[in-house]
Amino acid sequence: MAQEERNREMPHSVILEGREKLTISGVTDVHSFDEEQVLLETVRGMLVVRGQGLHVERLQLEAGELIIQGEIGLLEYDDSVQPRDSLFRRIFGG
Repeated sequence: MAQEERNREMPHSVILEGREKLTISGVTDVHSFDEEQVLLETVRGMLVVRGQGLHVERLQLEAGELIIQGEIGLLEYDDSVQPRDSLFRRIFGG
């Protein structure tokens, strides 16, 4: 089965706990992140997370899981965002 087909079958959920912990499944890539914004690709489209003091607590792309800690202020699906090449592809040469 091709990677793209597996991605479409991957479940997607977003769980926000007290605006301080965000757990996302169905993550296919993380394009950028800093303390104020995380831009990621999910099986349901591009997701922008904004806030303050954001940091990636756990990332498991093989399982499609991401946990972000910090003060979450905004979650927005925005398919008009055209990210540059993947952050992790640039770092790890994938």
